[in-house]
Amino acid sequence: MNIYLIIIVTALLAEFSIYNIARILNIRNLSIQLPGEFASYYNQEDYAQSQRYLKDNTWFSCISSCLEVCAMMVIIFFGLFNNLDLFIRSFGLTSIVSGLLFWGILFFLSDFFGIPFALYKIFIIEERYGFNKTHFKTFILDKIKGYFLFIVLGGPILYSILYFFETFGSIAWIYAALTVLMFILLIQPIFTIFIAPLFNSFSPLKEGKLKNQIEVLANNVGFPISRIDVMDGSRRSSKANAYFSGIGKSKRIALFDTLLANHSNEEILSIIAHEIGHFKKKHNIKGMILAAMQVVILFFLLSMFINNDKLFLAFKVQNISIYGGILFFMIFYSPINLIMNTLTNFISRKHEFEADLFARNAVGTGRFLIKGLKKLTVSTLGNLKPHIFMVWLTYSHPPIMDRIYELKNK
Repeated sequence: MNIYLIIIVTALLAEFSIYNIARILNIRNLSIQLPGEFASYYNQEDYAQSQRYLKDNTWFSCISSCLEVCAMMVIIFFGLFNNLDLFIRSFGLTSIVSGLLFWGILFFLSDFFGIPFALYKIFIIEERYGFNKTHFKTFILDKIKGYFLFIVLGGPILYSILYFFETFGSIAWIYAALTVLMFILLIQPIFTIFIAPLFNSFSPLKEGKLKNQIEVLANNVGFPISRIDVMDGSRRSSKANAYFSGIGKSKRIALFDTLLANHSNEEILSIIAHEIGHFKKKHNIKGMILAAMQVVILFFLLSMFINNDKLFLAFKVQNISIYGGILFFMIFYSPINLIMNTLTNFISRKHEFEADLFARNAVGTGRFLIKGLKKLTVSTLGNLKPHIFMVWLTYSHPPIMDRIYELKNK
């Protein structure tokens, strides 16, 4: 039996099992006892509702992941990738154009079959718990805009990668890695200027006490801000958030309108101080270095497997191609990707603790950040007691109780 097929099937089933074990452990870790920290934020019924929300999302994830892995097994064992490849080859196109068509069809088919899951998640689960503010028209428009971005941004990058591997042979991975790294550097200004306004409206924060407090904080910690905007997050969800975007002196703070509506100025200021902490601690630079390392490793390993005939045989594909080799390697790479994601999440959780402590020191107290984090957790029906295995596997942010403990005691 093909050794690559054995590795791929084993890896897919192992990954499926690991995530679902974590989900089940997470549910079993639920307790009806409300932590004392949240006694004045949750009543017993609301706390029970947060646990029902977790269960609904967990079972939804279990079922959708089961269907996904079953679909992949059918595609592999019935040679459906080969059928698609032969269909595209029948047009007699160049290898690069064939590759763009191959990946484009797979993207749109995958997204099309994922639409029912997205609709159920948004219009059933999120609606049931009062979070959904998305109209069906907005959902459709978001899809169209997403397709547009896939073509405009993804198309040139994929074309470049295919061209490099078609042209430069053994050193193609260097050019491909540099291209992706350049995109990672440019995505922040691209997001700020072009992508974010496609999906949301931004208006300047009104003059007043909050804006003055933010500007004073930014000046005190030496953090340049060019814009402070309010984003209409409420058009899609009642959940609140805030984020920074941009590089250099063109940094922008985007505050969800739901955040302004439900939090005090002091809480918002502490949340902003936390985000500033990420920049002052150079977490963004460290994240980019880690991403660069992952990209280099990925493309180096890809160069070793991209033309491997046994890898193509594992997927029952008759003809070797660059575009097919990239896809099959990405599936083959999934165990390493799982390890990488776990490491990235561990580093991210460490950075969140550091940003929390920065915010506490910058504002002078941690109590407003704690209040803000509690409100954010309650407003999203967050899990107060996640299982440690789920945290280790998937959490990019520490559990709320751990963050509160660190802010009070470190």
